[in-house]
Amino acid sequence: MKYPSFREKGLSLLLTLSILFTACKTDTTEENDKVDALISSTKETFAPDKRVAIFDVEVEKNAQGYLIKGVTNLPDALESFREGLESQKISYTDSIEVLPSASLEGKVQGVVTVSVANLRGNPAHSAEMVTQATLGTPLKVYQKERNWYRVQTPDHYLGWVDSGGLELMDQTVFGEWQASDKLIYTQTYGNAFVEADPASQVVSDLVFGNIVQLISEQGGFYEVNYPDGRKGFISKSEAAPYATWTSALPLTKEALVVTSKKMLGVPYLWGGTSAKGVDCSGFTKTVYFMNGMIIPRDASQQIHEGILIDDSKDFDKLVPGDLLFFGRKATDTNPERVIHVGMWVGNNEFIHSAGDVHISSMDKDSENFDEYNYNRYLRSKRILNETDEGLLYLTEKNVF
Repeated sequence: MKYPSFREKGLSLLLTLSILFTACKTDTTEENDKVDALISSTKETFAPDKRVAIFDVEVEKNAQGYLIKGVTNLPDALESFREGLESQKISYTDSIEVLPSASLEGKVQGVVTVSVANLRGNPAHSAEMVTQATLGTPLKVYQKERNWYRVQTPDHYLGWVDSGGLELMDQTVFGEWQASDKLIYTQTYGNAFVEADPASQVVSDLVFGNIVQLISEQGGFYEVNYPDGRKGFISKSEAAPYATWTSALPLTKEALVVTSKKMLGVPYLWGGTSAKGVDCSGFTKTVYFMNGMIIPRDASQQIHEGILIDDSKDFDKLVPGDLLFFGRKATDTNPERVIHVGMWVGNNEFIHSAGDVHISSMDKDSENFDEYNYNRYLRSKRILNETDEGLLYLTEKNVF
């Protein structure tokens, strides 16, 4: 009988180990793929738009299986994800925090304290500005990182704001603030003063839609409180009691045009939604807000609201207030991409923010014909007085 040599035994052992290693590696790869697929499917189902929902989850392989870590503000999404892991018989250690974070100690509401707060994509001043929130805007507060808070605006948009831009409140204090009488600033730009005298010291600047607590009237001024406790006086000619303002909202196409023209010349600002600077959808959002409607933040969100009016450049169908959307049409290989939005003002013209807020025409013979946007026109939608999930009327809901 011939016995295998030492070399042959070694080769056999190496072959066996190689097979085992390959099998283990294949099993691990398959399991990793399953976990990644579960994360992707959960996001697709519960948080397809990261601008308005949080499901920031990642995994690490360890000796016990997987460490699942991250944050979410969607308990149902997390429960579905856990059920998926268990159904696949995947061992895991759960380290996901459901927001709001416990470290906030119950202060999960906030109110903007400055005329315009810049909300950024990450907790740093160098990060992209994704949107703005004006004085008095209520915010859901989810977590804190250094001196920054992750918040959500009434239109559900998410961002990070530095601590100087908001006043943290627990539910009780926020409820008291919300129940108090308010004042809304109705001019494009102005100031509040420390006394009922425009020659006195300025407390802060003010812009369209700023909301503060109304305390009393003194001559030609309203006495107000800021969310952070500061006091000030605002000219009666530049503001109105919030309840009076909402009850008198006309909700008409004519009012939308008047409001939009008050912002002519305001500079374009990426992420801007205020009189200090607006991007295209920030402009339409501000115009509608000053007429009692909260609409979605971005053009790619606004286009899904309301009813279709035109998609073939038949501009005779449009009435003032209709929104025109522009971008890249869908092809066999690429989806539609909505890039720009403006608002119809009549006479074959629309108003929009591009460089600054100005009026352009769809009439090829007009001096202000906008050939660029004419060529990338997608369709027009009507949202005024329409009812959709993404349209919120201040006359129907106590937002502030």
